[in-house]
Amino acid sequence: MKRTDLEKFKLPDEPGVYVFKKGKKILYIGKATSLRDRVRSYFSSDLIKGRGERIVGMVAEAQTITHTKTNSILEALILEANLIKKHQPPYNVDEKDNKSFNYVVITKEDYPRVLIVRGRELYQNWDTKDIKKTFGPFPHGTQLQEALKIVRKIFPFRDAKCVPCPDQNVRLTKSNMSDLRGRTCKPCFNRQIGLCPGVCTGEVSKKEYAQRVKHISTFLSGNFMGLKRALAREMKVAAGAEKFEEATQLRRQMHALEHIRDVSLIKDEHRIASGGPSIGLRTGGIRIEAYDVAHTSGAETVAVMTVVDGGETIKAAYRKFKIQTATNDDVASLKEALSRRLNHPEWPLPRVFVVDGGIGQMRAVQTLLKQTGISIPIVGVVKNQFHKPERLIGDKGAIQAYERDILLANNEAHRFAISWHRKRRGKIY
Repeated sequence: MKRTDLEKFKLPDEPGVYVFKKGKKILYIGKATSLRDRVRSYFSSDLIKGRGERIVGMVAEAQTITHTKTNSILEALILEANLIKKHQPPYNVDEKDNKSFNYVVITKEDYPRVLIVRGRELYQNWDTKDIKKTFGPFPHGTQLQEALKIVRKIFPFRDAKCVPCPDQNVRLTKSNMSDLRGRTCKPCFNRQIGLCPGVCTGEVSKKEYAQRVKHISTFLSGNFMGLKRALAREMKVAAGAEKFEEATQLRRQMHALEHIRDVSLIKDEHRIASGGPSIGLRTGGIRIEAYDVAHTSGAETVAVMTVVDGGETIKAAYRKFKIQTATNDDVASLKEALSRRLNHPEWPLPRVFVVDGGIGQMRAVQTLLKQTGISIPIVGVVKNQFHKPERLIGDKGAIQAYERDILLANNEAHRFAISWHRKRRGKIY
């Protein structure tokens, strides 16, 4: 096939899946943000450098190209995996060892976990009796991780770090929440940011959670329209039974499916197409910056900045600050880190500043921002004795709008600060 043959296939500038064929034989299946641009890339002069000799041979062997449009790159990713599994195209399955592909595994438990498992581990270490369903293979591991993050925002699920509440016969309510959590039910971090439905705290029954897993399975099977119809039916039943909170949640899920924000997948799709990293391609998100300080009795005091944009961690934007002045004063250390951060006008300002601490930390940041003429909301994350988020203080509008992202950014800042501090202390000793 030659580049001049492309015109007759009328490929759109939309996301979807494309198929290279020789007669009726399927040679290769791929997905794209833009079907037109991605397929055109197979006819570039440097294809052999970017994709290798085998793909060059595949293009020369192909006679036709078919395509299927999707509403999002997430749907294209899932459709691609299902088609590869069904047809086993030679230029996909032979491109690399099948065992290096990734799969989504739903475990066979009362409260199933949803996990990403490498094919090699799946074949060697998993017993089929422990698996309820598998989906894949997914050729691109990073994109699969991003895709599951999107799915989880729509249908929160239990992962490997979530331990089910041992007393599932006692349902969690607002009145008994503190007693139950202290006695039997410990919320995982993902429960705190809304990505776990409450398996760890007894807030969801086996029947309710099974329905959620069924929705996830339907989505990963590629039956997007069937899932939307099922949600519509459930919403109607819930409203008829005057379960208005449940009906509202189902409506939100339907809306999310119809307006999937898969910016992170689009970013990675561009990276793959261009053969290199593309940190700057992320657009349209809400940037949240979080700060934390770590030291041991004033020794090796460090501060860090972490960034969450559009609900995703942007690790390329994380920054480290070796504190040079008040090394045994958390408030002064935080103020120094923020001051040095504001000396970088090339870094985009966030929608919200998040600090680990209470009134003292917040006032220090407020004073600094006032001195520099910057007006940005500030939120403080107050921790309990176990250093777990207890409450958020500060700008109420920001807390209401971005609570999940604030907690995620704060958790990342704590992890990043402790990790770097330990490395620095390790070098000394």
